[in-house]
Amino acid sequence: MKVSLIAAASENNVIGKSGHLPWDLPDDRKYFRDATKGKPVIMGRKTYESLPENIRPMPDRRNIVITRDKARSLLGCDTVSSLEEALLIAEQDDPDEVFVIGGGDIYHLALPIADRIYLTRVHADIDGDTYFPEVDGNEWKEVMREEHGKDEKHEYAFTYLMYDRL
Repeated sequence: MKVSLIAAASENNVIGKSGHLPWDLPDDRKYFRDATKGKPVIMGRKTYESLPENIRPMPDRRNIVITRDKARSLLGCDTVSSLEEALLIAEQDDPDEVFVIGGGDIYHLALPIADRIYLTRVHADIDGDTYFPEVDGNEWKEVMREEHGKDEKHEYAFTYLMYDRL
């Protein structure tokens, strides 16, 4: 099972501010939906709570939420207390790929074991309080790049990047 991280991060690696995405990129939302559909998604509790209520749990995906509160139960989700436990739950469905979707702490935990990174690079320096880890060029090879300009629907230009572990 391939472990993949998927995120959108600014040039200064910001992924969130006060529990929300600091931008609105409709095409990136669609890219995320298409990439993760039918695959297990692993996220932290704060990321789960930041999702709009109408997509909690995220449809057409096994939702696995990592939380320190072992008694916590979230309707339609598997709740676990560690990344290792989340991966064991994800393996039950025998998927070819599992997606780690945030937040910052979970990305940092998962990066050492990840096989692939789907990164939407938002071309702006953004003020925020949650960060994506630095992608080390000595450990990762860029295998895909697709650039998108700023337009009436997208307040920032952005680039889809895919990295595979060397």
